[in-house]
Amino acid sequence: MKERMRIGFIVNPIAGMGGRVALKGTDGVVEEAIRRGARPIAEDFARLFLRELSGYEEAGKLEFLTGPGPLGENVLREFEFPFEVIRHREVGYREVLGVRIPDTTPEDTKELAREMLGRIELILFAGGDGTARDVFSVVGKRIPILGIPTGVKMFSGVFAASPEDAARLLVEFIRGNAALIERDVMDLDENAFRRDEVRPKHYGKALTPHVEMLLQGAKEPAKTDEAEDVDATIEALAEELEDGVYFLGAGSTIKKLKDRLGIDGTLLGVDVVEIKDGKARLLVKDAAEKDLLKFAERNPKIIVTVIGGLNFLFGRGNQQFSAEVLRHVPKENIIVIATPSKVKDGFVRVYTGDREVDEKFRGYIRVRVGPWRERMVKVI
Repeated sequence: MKERMRIGFIVNPIAGMGGRVALKGTDGVVEEAIRRGARPIAEDFARLFLRELSGYEEAGKLEFLTGPGPLGENVLREFEFPFEVIRHREVGYREVLGVRIPDTTPEDTKELAREMLGRIELILFAGGDGTARDVFSVVGKRIPILGIPTGVKMFSGVFAASPEDAARLLVEFIRGNAALIERDVMDLDENAFRRDEVRPKHYGKALTPHVEMLLQGAKEPAKTDEAEDVDATIEALAEELEDGVYFLGAGSTIKKLKDRLGIDGTLLGVDVVEIKDGKARLLVKDAAEKDLLKFAERNPKIIVTVIGGLNFLFGRGNQQFSAEVLRHVPKENIIVIATPSKVKDGFVRVYTGDREVDEKFRGYIRVRVGPWRERMVKVI
């Protein structure tokens, strides 16, 4: 174990703002996100990371190198970690519809990463795939990187499963128990994403500390040889759905169900549907968190799939299903459809940032893996 370790710490203060308001990301649409009611959340997740880290003896062996103000300094000042600030420029704020947000750009992330090279042993960043891409574009494989997940999609394999897991993984890195492995850095064209088009791009492989179950996987494409099973499963499920309100999640599997029900639903968003007398009616297309909350008292059911490779039910790409929404939905009202390959690891993840809500889903959940087949899968 090292006597003292210096870690880079970068917060992208606007990461994740587009998730709950159904923008599928935040790049280039911060003002629109605020118009829809979004607020900055990245510092909240950075606090969860630092709070968890503070509980370990190894935390006393750390010092951070960070950015000014909202780029890391502000949240570190709330804790007792020693840190130094790289003041590459004066970071101001701007006001949009009464919300004060940092006036930062991807260039801030890149410049901080550039100035950290040669001075640290690992860069921790709080952000999403865009932030991962920015950090990687500067450091490549020269030093390891690790993401504290605060974005919307987070399809890259460099993210811890949660902010708390990022802290646990860092502790294992300090102890010398985390192997450095190569992980994919990926991002999507967010403009295409908002048009229901998936255009992923692979940017390379970064070095990332790895401990089993603490680091998430990377997004995997669906297996084409399972397509017929999916179609048959959707057909069987559509016939079984009872009258009521349904929140239909994102992804190609659930889009097949939307098409089967005859509604003009989104591929990558959440849609609110009512089934009455066996017929489906679209109530809200591409719903935001606030839209879902309007139907929370009608005992809605949620139908979702598992993100292949990431193993997430809630917490990646569907932040409209916030802790506040899920608090109103009992576990037995969650219907999960997935191909066998998506649940081959035997577990799925739920992370909302609210421990009470996450704990409600712990244990096992039924996953529909065929027209007449279910599998009990552990929720962690």
